Amino acid sequence: MQTFNCLIVDDEPIARDIINKYCGHLPYLNVVASCGMALEAKTVLQQQRVDILFLDINMPVMDGIMFLKTLKNPPQVIFTTAYKEYALDAFDLSACDYLLKPFSMERFMVAVDKAIEKLNTTPVTFQENTEPKTEDFIFIKTDGKIYKIRHDDLLYAEANGNYTKIKTVQNTLLPAMTFSNFEELVPKSLFLRVHRSFIINKSKIDHIEGNRVFINETEIPIGSNYKELFMRQLGLS
Repeated sequence: MQTFNCLIVDDEPIARDIINKYCGHLPYLNVVASCGMALEAKTVLQQQRVDILFLDINMPVMDGIMFLKTLKNPPQVIFTTAYKEYALDAFDLSACDYLLKPFSMERFMVAVDKAIEKLNTTPVTFQENTEPKTEDFIFIKTDGKIYKIRHDDLLYAEANGNYTKIKTVQNTLLPAMTFSNFEELVPKSLFLRVHRSFIINKSKIDHIEGNRVFINETEIPIGSNYKELFMRQLGLS
């Protein structure tokens, strides 16, 4: 199993302990150090490889935002803070995720999954005679059939236990596949996670009202943990 080195930086001992405990539940995370100040973390980063950095923002001497700006080749950064007003600054610095304290184990895992996904994404370079992959469809197996679904026909998907409910322009499919497996099939530039149980086709949005997004008269909730990033992906914040 591939393991990822993690560094925790937070001036609050209780906060460090919580993140350390969460990491302990995930066997593929290896906490190499836990620091109370950004300057201590600088030394750790110089001495060993760090894949994921859990970084508090409001700290003495140097805050997390300023610290990240000093790093030439930063690891995947997950901000952990009690202050939501720094979210835009964090994402401007290409932070992987922004966890607002207190956060649950479930929300923590979502952030870690995002970081690992980015770590496992390697740039694809094509040789002179190699054509880039331009598929605009996916194949879904269900009810003894294999369906070819064009991205443009796919409206949204909803988690349903060990199944995923896929709503298309033509019909509704319920394949025996996990929600995370479905998420891996579709391009993230077009299909956005708006809730722990919903992925939507950005191009099919009719309108957004409060914490709801409407697609073909279907009302889909926007999770509080997803709203900030969702609005940013739409260029609205």
